[in-house]
Amino acid sequence: MSTITISPLTARIGAEIDGVDLRAPLSDPQIHEIHHALIEHQVIFFRDQPIDIATQVAFGRRFGTLHLHTGVPGLSEEFPEVTRIHADADSTGINGEEWHSDLSCDVVPPMGSILHIHTLPPAGGDTIFASMYAAYEALSPNMRHYLEGLTATHDGVLAFGKYGRDKKYPVSSHPVIKTHPVSGRKVIYVNRGFTSHINELPRDESSAVLSYLFAHAAKPEFQVRFRWRKHSIAFWDNRCTQHIAIWDYFPHVRSGYRVQIDTEGLN
Repeated sequence: MSTITISPLTARIGAEIDGVDLRAPLSDPQIHEIHHALIEHQVIFFRDQPIDIATQVAFGRRFGTLHLHTGVPGLSEEFPEVTRIHADADSTGINGEEWHSDLSCDVVPPMGSILHIHTLPPAGGDTIFASMYAAYEALSPNMRHYLEGLTATHDGVLAFGKYGRDKKYPVSSHPVIKTHPVSGRKVIYVNRGFTSHINELPRDESSAVLSYLFAHAAKPEFQVRFRWRKHSIAFWDNRCTQHIAIWDYFPHVRSGYRVQIDTEGLN
């Protein structure tokens, strides 16, 4: 018997979850329901969840071990797995201004991310998510065949170099077309935020193919746009989505905390 309510937001991606209070201890069946919703809808949203950092960490750990961010420092010694997502009048940029899948520069990128926003601007600050299942399935058969077997380099300096180029950031190669380990569906796995080039192609061909894939992956018909409210939570599957944060609220404050899940504990 289901204990939560799942309301899809589009035919391709996104759902809101109701009937659960994340401040309370969750049963194993509830965790499995949430995990199933994540696999099916790729990104799920919770409203009115005024959780503290410790509760957010504990919730993330129900789905696997937590990932240490390789691009920016953790929040504190107590919470090294937590990163602060914050922008205000002194900001010169924000995290996630380009379409990206979180930390695709890592050898093993995080499975998922859980973001809690507690402070919002008067208007704006939405996040847009795109389904890479839908993007792959919209490719022609010939393009799918061409991309199979290609790999691409994902370089952390593209995303994090603005914080200082004296640090060594991860650089990794991943297949251009990947298969999701749980759903078995194929996805496009290149993104504007981290992908520098396709390894098997000359640079001019690589640039042309990536430009096409970046534009294709960002088509509106693959997207869901989430309008945050205070104490909303987004939980997305990095293996099959990309997202972009819209910075249309300067000089106002938007602030929250994120944890990322490393190895998956549920199937």
